Amino acid sequence: MVIDREQLVAQLRWRYATQQFDPQRKISPDDWAALEEALVLTPSSFGIQPWKFVVVNDKMTREKLLTASWGQRQIVDASHLVVFAIKKNLSERDIDAYLKRAAEVRGVPPASLDGSRGAMVGSLIKGMDDATRNIWATHQVYIALGNFLTSTALMGIDACPMEGIQPAKYDEILGLGQQNLGAIVVATAGYRVATDKDATLKKVRFPKEDVIVHV
Repeated sequence: MVIDREQLVAQLRWRYATQQFDPQRKISPDDWAALEEALVLTPSSFGIQPWKFVVVNDKMTREKLLTASWGQRQIVDASHLVVFAIKKNLSERDIDAYLKRAAEVRGVPPASLDGSRGAMVGSLIKGMDDATRNIWATHQVYIALGNFLTSTALMGIDACPMEGIQPAKYDEILGLGQQNLGAIVVATAGYRVATDKDATLKKVRFPKEDVIVHV
């Protein structure tokens, strides 16, 4: 089913960075499964998906993460918490894993993807050092964050993107470093409380003519 333009704009106007979640309201398993699928379907450069999405359900772990999030209550009150992490120091092994998957999914001989491998290795491995590659992966993660925020809005589910975290502490608490992952940003999702005053504030956006240029 395709939504129309009025529905799209209405839902994007409805969404906001939710400050107060109702801890008693939970996203249904079916709805959450759809949001996880939306994350999986996020586009990325070369399709390589240099990320992991860590869904934190354990209450005790989320309490620990609260201290690494400057006490922002969304971390523990929201129905769901997603940590967007990069795969650090992406290597040729990651490229080969992706191309193996591509050959399986598309039913083509692995050798037919040798040209793609050469382009990916040249751009991502030979064309960048580790630091630059991690910055590139970080940019990719924000594509996934944007996709998640739009997907929640279209489903009538509240969400809040949160950069106000201590990534090193997240890595320590979640054991991400041992997996060669690095936390970048998080998003909480659930349902707003009726008393959240931020829900009724008008959005402050520059006029369209100030941010969109036609050439």
